[in-house]
Order: sequence, then C-alpha cells, then structure tokens
Amino acid sequence: MKMSMFFKIILLALAFLLVLIVVRYFICINRANTRLNYYKEMTSNIDTSFGKMTYIDKGSGEAVLICHGICGGYDQAYDALKDRVDDYRIIAPSRFGYIGSDMPQNATVKDQAKAYKELLDKLNIDKVYVLATSAGGTPAIRFALDYPERTKGLILYCSSMPYSVKPDTNEEYVGPPKQVCNNFTMWLISPLFEPLMGMDRSTINEILPINEKRDGIVFDSKVVNTDMNKNFDQYNVENLKVPTIVFNAKDDKLAVYSRTKSSVERFPNCTFISFESGGHLMTGNENKINSELDKFIDKYK
Repeated sequence: MKMSMFFKIILLALAFLLVLIVVRYFICINRANTRLNYYKEMTSNIDTSFGKMTYIDKGSGEAVLICHGICGGYDQAYDALKDRVDDYRIIAPSRFGYIGSDMPQNATVKDQAKAYKELLDKLNIDKVYVLATSAGGTPAIRFALDYPERTKGLILYCSSMPYSVKPDTNEEYVGPPKQVCNNFTMWLISPLFEPLMGMDRSTINEILPINEKRDGIVFDSKVVNTDMNKNFDQYNVENLKVPTIVFNAKDDKLAVYSRTKSSVERFPNCTFISFESGGHLMTGNENKINSELDKFIDKYK
C-alpha cells in the first residue's frame, strides 16, 4: 500500500512537471510570435530571380545592408542596428529560406549575393555598407568580392571568416543538427546555450520561431557555413577592393578569436577591433562598437 502511494506521488509530480514545461514553452513561443508580428508590420516583399525576398527598410542616411546570422531573419538583421535608424538607412532582408524569403533549389552563396544586388537595384540604391553578423559573414564577403562597385565598406560583427590557409579536409555540415530545428526542441535545449555557445538562455526569445526558419538553417549548415572551406580559392580576400572593419570578442565561442585574428591579416585594408569579453553577441561593448562604426562609415562614405 505504501509503495503504491509512493508511485502515485511520483506520477503526480511528473505530471505536474510536464504541465509546467508545456505551459512555459507556450508562454515563450507566444511571446516570440508576438515579437515577430511586430517586425512583420515593418516588412516589404520583392520578387527576385531566386523567388520572393522579405525585408525591412527603415531609417535615413548612409545605407547599410545587413546579412543576419543563422537562426535569424529580417528581425535579427534589423536588430543589429535598430537603435541607429536616425543615423543610417537599415536594409534588413531575410536570407534564403528564412522568414518570408523563398529557398531556391540548389542555391549557392553567390546566388544569395546576387539576390542582394537585385534588392538594391529595385530599391534604387547604388552603393551600401554591408554589415554581417555570425554566419552572415560568408554572403557578405561574397557580395563584397563579387560587387565591389556596389560596396562602400564591409563590416563584420563576430562573423564567420575565411581560413588563413587552405584546410586539409572539407566540412560537410556546420550548424544545429536537423533534429533540433523545431520550436519545442530548440526551446528545450536552450539551457545549453551558455555552456555551448556562451549566450544566455534568454537568447531563445530572439531565435524562436524556428519552424519558419528551418530551410534557411539547413541551407546555412550545409552550404553557407562550409563554403569558405570547400571553395577556399574563391575567397581571395587579398584582392578585396573595399575597406573592412572586423569586431570580435576574445571569449566568443562561435566566431573563435584566434581564427579571426589570423584571418584579418589576409584583408588588404582592414581595421580589427577586439574586446576582452562580451561573447558572440559582444555584450557590454555597444558604445565602443557604435563609435568605431561611425568613424568607419564617416571615413569611407
């Protein structure tokens, strides 16, 4: 009898825990959807030769095209400079497969760069600064290499970088496993963000909803994040014709500082700004970042 009561208590406790988990998850996903709906009200769409592209176009001043990172979209792109819309014109599109933008078949990083060019053409913007965060570094560098006549400067925030020397082996998949690319699983593993990526668990609020970003995440993992490895010889940044500024924190667990430091030596006209701490999001360094960004843009506008 006592054993039966013990098991009933255990089952009730597990049931309560399950209900608590589900309730917390739905609170989080509802909050994320509310946030995304706020950004959706600012978006516009265009048709490119690669399908529909959704973007935010806000602010005035020098135009800055933002290439968001993995698990992003126009929301994450806009957030990179959302506090600077009084100073700059922010062009924040969703990359291939992310919220509101189509995922073309057999797409390449060069295709993404060309789609950016088509966006600028339709917005009648001649030249832009290109700002990249994290995985957005690869298409940003590709754009600067392919369209230097449309690029005033390249700005890399804790970005993916080309290798300093040609790798001996090819990378095949660099990103979240497909099995976790859904809302609930990503939310469930969010406590691991800190030990694995150095980012607070609350970052999940900006990452969700994942379901609308899955195609883009897989494309990034298979193609974008491996392109500078597999096609090393096509990223001849030594011949880059535009100025570059690179920001990186020494404790960044994703855009590893040692690799960034060796990579910047390949860029012919590059300013390297490093921080002792701040992680992948460079937290706590906003004033220094804004100051250096302003100086860079003022110098080359």
